[in-house]
Amino acid sequence: MVKTMKRRIFSGAVCEQYVYNVPSNVKSIKNYEPRPRFKDKEERIRHREEIAKRNHARSFNNQFSPESLFSTLTFDDDCELHTFKDAKRVARNFLRTLQYAYPDAVAYLYMGKGKTTHRIHFHMVSQGIPKEVIDGKWKYGSIKRISNLREHNYYDGVDHGRDYTALANYLFEHWTPEQGGHHWMHIGKIRKPEKEDPTEVKIYGGYSAKRPPQPPKGYKLVEVQGNKYGYWYFKYIVEPPKDTHRSGGGTNRA
Repeated sequence: MVKTMKRRIFSGAVCEQYVYNVPSNVKSIKNYEPRPRFKDKEERIRHREEIAKRNHARSFNNQFSPESLFSTLTFDDDCELHTFKDAKRVARNFLRTLQYAYPDAVAYLYMGKGKTTHRIHFHMVSQGIPKEVIDGKWKYGSIKRISNLREHNYYDGVDHGRDYTALANYLFEHWTPEQGGHHWMHIGKIRKPEKEDPTEVKIYGGYSAKRPPQPPKGYKLVEVQGNKYGYWYFKYIVEPPKDTHRSGGGTNRA
């Protein structure tokens, strides 16, 4: 015998709802999670990586908004770095400088290498630091881009509003084993997503793609996933305002 449970997680403008089965003999369902089956060690590692990427996207969505800035920071010839060990030192010092000037600011910084130039560069997403301050305190080269995150982000032609999952995943995947350590650095007080306690599904017949849970007030359903084991994933986003400036589709990264 099993019980069907549901749980919601709120991250900024995104609400994720999971529906899954729990064995009836489980004593505590609060922290119970479905246990996937793996073919081999590599599949287990990929699963853990996907969990880390999903948690990063939630954290990212929970911190940033159209008021936040996306910056691409590059090094000139005189300051060019050749190892990620040196890059980490520069990144930490730069973040400390920003934090000293704006103690309440939040910033996530990612390291990477250009696909053609193979030169180390940084991407940074920040909240609470003016453009001119970032530009003035970056002394190692030029800032190729500094702009606000978008109000409207499109996935497969659907307006997801302030859902920055694509940008978060793009930045998360900048990491390579050569870098070592974590996928990103940060400063500031990080707000955690709101995770509701799981509750039992009482609806006869349960949920499905054709019969999803009701969205929270002010949200709309944008994504559904499921499998034959009774697991369902429903994604909702805060209903965005009308996009009067859209000129085309595609996925927005920033």
